[in-house]
Amino acid sequence: MKIAQKILSTVAFACLPLLAQAGAVDQLHRFLQETRTLKAEFAQAVIAKNGRKPQQSSGILAISRPGKLRWEIQKPYPQLVVGDGEKIWIHDPELQQVTVRKAGQAIGGSPAALLSGSNELEKNFTLKEAGEAEGLAWVEAIPKATDSGFEKVRLGFAGNDLKVMELQDSFGQTTLIHFSKIERNPALPAATFKFVPPAGVDVVGD
Repeated sequence: MKIAQKILSTVAFACLPLLAQAGAVDQLHRFLQETRTLKAEFAQAVIAKNGRKPQQSSGILAISRPGKLRWEIQKPYPQLVVGDGEKIWIHDPELQQVTVRKAGQAIGGSPAALLSGSNELEKNFTLKEAGEAEGLAWVEAIPKATDSGFEKVRLGFAGNDLKVMELQDSFGQTTLIHFSKIERNPALPAATFKFVPPAGVDVVGD
């Protein structure tokens, strides 16, 4: 379950498109109002507290507001997270297991609450601009919930596009996610956000 929770938390933060510029909060609200769908490729590296070799993965992200998402890890090992608005499905082909949770319980007050269409960011986060570095403008978001599993997240932007996300969790791990080939408001097939457990897999949860 820890693996499933880790993936879900990462997906939740991946759905937090902030704009780190003057008047960033106002721009964020406008961005959320104007962006109904989003598609991008991602490359992810998880760095342990002891600094050992990062665990790397890559795949495709798709979002349809309100409440639908698809986080598909393609390499090195396939793994899929699908949110259909009512449930969150996490499929691990290697384990032949599907974990399913109600969307409200799985997301709650976490950053993924943004998927519900709420723009009340300050209710869940303390936001502040974090300056410029590596050619990007940065915003720092600190979750107000003590059980979020993360201490803070930093997001780097080039113009209106989210390029890099850095998450620091409660276990001292750092997750770096680089986004590329970003498409705003593409037409996404309804099947993108539907999931049917394959025959023969164990289904755990709600």
